[in-house]
Amino acid sequence: MVEEGAYWLAWAQISGVGPVLLRRLEQHFGTLATAWNATKVQLGEVEGFGFQTLEKVVQQRSRLHPEQLFTKHQQENSHFWTPADADYPRLLLETPSPPPILYYRGEVELQENLGQKPMVGIVGTRQPSEYGIRWTRQISTALAKNGFTVVSGMAEGIDTESHIAAMKAGGRTIAVLGTGVDVIYPHKNRDLYKQILTTGLVVSEYPTKTPPDRTHFPRRNRIIAGLSRAILVMEAPIKSGALITATYANEFGRDVYALPGRLDDYPSQGCLKLLNQGASFILKELDELLTMLGAIPQIDGVEASTPTEQLMPTLSPELQTVMDVLASEVLPFDFIVQQTDMASGSVSGALLQLELMGFVSQLPGMRYQKS
Repeated sequence: MVEEGAYWLAWAQISGVGPVLLRRLEQHFGTLATAWNATKVQLGEVEGFGFQTLEKVVQQRSRLHPEQLFTKHQQENSHFWTPADADYPRLLLETPSPPPILYYRGEVELQENLGQKPMVGIVGTRQPSEYGIRWTRQISTALAKNGFTVVSGMAEGIDTESHIAAMKAGGRTIAVLGTGVDVIYPHKNRDLYKQILTTGLVVSEYPTKTPPDRTHFPRRNRIIAGLSRAILVMEAPIKSGALITATYANEFGRDVYALPGRLDDYPSQGCLKLLNQGASFILKELDELLTMLGAIPQIDGVEASTPTEQLMPTLSPELQTVMDVLASEVLPFDFIVQQTDMASGSVSGALLQLELMGFVSQLPGMRYQKS
């Protein structure tokens, strides 16, 4: 029997079918194996599958053999996860566009993948000021010493400073690349790359030997946001990849923090914009930031056998709205979004939080029911 992961790989080879459409396929059919064998008419029922996309699927699907493709891919890329794997990062899987293949190198820590160890993303400009560097180092150090894993993109500037500070403090760090996991970019970070591999992890949605491409880096920012429970923007101009990461974080229901700067400082304009839009301030008292980050719920293994009625606390209006829609029967994610009239990112975040609290169970195909 062909593994479900082989179908994630096979579908990812079809042009025009990206992570969002793959998620919709899974939601509609339950598994990508079922979707692979669906007729053209059945595929046409899925939102986003227009005439041109359907033609590409029909033409390309007949030439692909999932099991053979998967075996060959394993030979060329020895370490990767698909959403069908139990070790696929849990928080990333909750987003609307999880990578169908996530390649990795380095030291895997399963607590991170399972969402039991908090990960915080730190992003910012490639040309930071002394002020931005100083605060990035201080905050990364404090996070690492308090058990947080620092996630960033291994770019020059803020990314580099956050990785280095976290490792110097004896902590874990994860670099999300816009290249293959075996391609170092920028090349000047080759020593940093080697250091990360010894104690941390490098991940990418691109296969080995993939060179840098300007279109890859904005896309990889959704992975930084998806892996992290919060995003800290240290310094960022108005036109900055860091703001793209913050936008994804908002869509995924993550907390966004920004370091305030002077009104006439170019590197701070993006942070000031985020603060004006409702991001939380990063203030001098780092204990307060650590307290806020520590208050974000973790997956702490509430026993499923515990009666829900005895544990149900007073929920926030958003969580209660989602709970009111859920019933004992299984409901698909899209139906829950429609019934709550909330943004999909907000519903996804609420479902995750309710799941962490032990009140909701997720089933294959992004289907949910009360525990």
